[in-house]
Amino acid sequence: MSIESMNAKYIEIQGVDQTFKTKKGLFPALRNINLNVAKGEFVALIGHSGCGKSTLLNLIAGLTMPTQGSLICASREIAGPGPERAVVFQNHSLLPWLTCFENIYLGVERVFGTRNPGAPAETKAQLKARTDAALALVGLTAAAQKRPGEISGGMKQRVGIARALAMEPKVLLMDEPFGALDALTRAKLQDELLEIVARTESTVVMVTHDVDEAVLLSDKIVMMTNGPAATIGEVLSVDLPRPRNRVALADSPEYLGYRKAVIDFLYTRQGHVEKAA
Repeated sequence: MSIESMNAKYIEIQGVDQTFKTKKGLFPALRNINLNVAKGEFVALIGHSGCGKSTLLNLIAGLTMPTQGSLICASREIAGPGPERAVVFQNHSLLPWLTCFENIYLGVERVFGTRNPGAPAETKAQLKARTDAALALVGLTAAAQKRPGEISGGMKQRVGIARALAMEPKVLLMDEPFGALDALTRAKLQDELLEIVARTESTVVMVTHDVDEAVLLSDKIVMMTNGPAATIGEVLSVDLPRPRNRVALADSPEYLGYRKAVIDFLYTRQGHVEKAA
């Protein structure tokens, strides 16, 4: 990917505030968020609980609208959900009565199986081919006819990722996708995600609580201040060569330096929300 394309503004978040109405009155979740994400960039959002990470991700997804400010993706204002922005949640959200294949096919059919101006609907054979390719991408071809109750938590999350990627999104949005998994499974899926993103050249914005995950995966780490009225406290560029190997990076002074910078922000400069309360 060229330096020029990496520097381009692909997602633009300009002066965004988000305030929610609650029984106790107005709650200011986010204040004055300004952020640019380049095409093909991997950005991690990190911060303490309640700092608005998921709220910001939902705004980019178009699941909620900002109280103030604007969000732009590929030069178009984000005015609601769209297939160009796929979301992977911590809860895989699979339909338990459908097989892995059927869970993915359902999304593929919705995006590519209807006629749009200038783009004819795909045939069932084409839709099946897309679904099969997505399963192969995450190494689940053999589990295609199994239902969610018959596979492990890590495999369920891979199905969720495959479903998102099958729709060929311009942006992949991930809300702590590995947070509920054990350490070994999480590490394996992180490594697989690195390989998938390298192949698809996806633009990724991911919410995480894990400092090592943020440094290992990201080109840029966006560190959020404590809520309410959370904002971006600092943006850290992670200049580590790709492909990345977690074993090789374990003793890397550069890796450890980035890790220390994030920990210093979270636990020294911000402290813990509960401790400060």
